[in-house]
Amino acid sequence: MPGFAASSLEFEGAARCVYRAGTGPAVIVMSEIPGITPQVAAFAQRVVQAGYTVFMPLLFGEPMRPPERGYMLRVIAKSCISKEFRVLAANESSPIVDWLRALARHAHGECGGRGVGAIGMCFTGNFALAMMLDAPVLAPVLSQPSLPFAISKSRRPGLHASAEELAAAHEKIDNHGARILALRFIQDPMCPGERFARLRNEFGSAFEAIEIDQKYANPRFPKPAHSVLTNHLIDEAGQPTREALDRTLAFLKEQLSPTTQA
Repeated sequence: MPGFAASSLEFEGAARCVYRAGTGPAVIVMSEIPGITPQVAAFAQRVVQAGYTVFMPLLFGEPMRPPERGYMLRVIAKSCISKEFRVLAANESSPIVDWLRALARHAHGECGGRGVGAIGMCFTGNFALAMMLDAPVLAPVLSQPSLPFAISKSRRPGLHASAEELAAAHEKIDNHGARILALRFIQDPMCPGERFARLRNEFGSAFEAIEIDQKYANPRFPKPAHSVLTNHLIDEAGQPTREALDRTLAFLKEQLSPTTQA
């Protein structure tokens, strides 16, 4: 991982490789399927350059391996049968979230500041929301949150979070100034509109949504467009996906700046 130092961190009885770089408030970057691809690493570098300490755990896949289709399918299949992920759970989070909360507490202890940012993508998108329980997460970013898999009508609005985790999010919003940012492509079947409607109903003005037509997605990657901040990003001024990236970095600054009032 160019520009990142790797270390093994153990929480909840499990050790994982975590890549770290930068200075400033802590931001946990959780990769999408199939893992820490070159595109995910490039996004993490943008967060570092914006003035944050990035902690990026290796949750699945091989670091810096490109997102080739066969490789992606193998990682999805392995993750779906893993005990660490509950891919169909609408009203509870995955067990791995406990480990990620511990990482967030560790990162806050290392870096200090008002709180921690958490950026989830695809498989890990709603993890950022669930991490607001028992961890100092004040800036959750949900990029194309795809769990639970929207295989039925009842799961389309699912948030992959328990009632206790949602209550913790409300407490952070009401008492600590937390807010929630979420991003998706409008035509993305993995992140249906009902999910964002549920987030709006649940969190009201504390929820900010960025929804982009896939005609603005990077054509180098196949459609339906999915990865707002990585594969389908067109990194050019004036492009809606670049504006989404810029807004994500601005959101982190608003939420984690030491001058921000809770």
